[in-house]
Amino acid sequence: MNQKILVLLAEGFEEIEAITPIDVLRRAGLEVKVAGLTGKTVTGAHGIRIQADTTFSEYRDPVDLLLLPGGMPGAKNLGESKALQERIKKMNEDKKYIAAICASPALALAPTGILDGKKATCYPGYESHFSPSTKFSKDNVVVDANVITSRGPGTALEFSLTLVEKLLGKAKRDELKKQMVVAF
Repeated sequence: MNQKILVLLAEGFEEIEAITPIDVLRRAGLEVKVAGLTGKTVTGAHGIRIQADTTFSEYRDPVDLLLLPGGMPGAKNLGESKALQERIKKMNEDKKYIAAICASPALALAPTGILDGKKATCYPGYESHFSPSTKFSKDNVVVDANVITSRGPGTALEFSLTLVEKLLGKAKRDELKKQMVVAF
């Protein structure tokens, strides 16, 4: 059975943090669906428009990984969605993977409480939104149980390859790194 990934885009998302994982995860052979939080056409923080496959409210299939790009005001818009907060909590209860990068760990994940007692990272300065029980790390990518967080646009490729490793194993990650001529 092919694992399903849902990438959720809100107006003002960071383009690199969305497109890089979509590309890498699809290269790995995973089923990736892109959903717009409020519509099928979503504009990123730098004016790039993406045509999503569906909308968040229309997408009902279970997923193995929910991916939240950052960017501003994209991360803020994700964090203000009550429906998304409920989906995050349910996925966490079900021990499904939840991945967020840039400001999204702080603005979309932290308010749900799923980072409490966990180690996580985010865009510099946004760690002030973490609860006191969240252990902030300056690592590029942090994996704590089913939650995967990353710092920002410059860490998007490493973040994406970590997602591949978690879903398909280290051998697949290494294969993709070689094919893509990744230097780290």
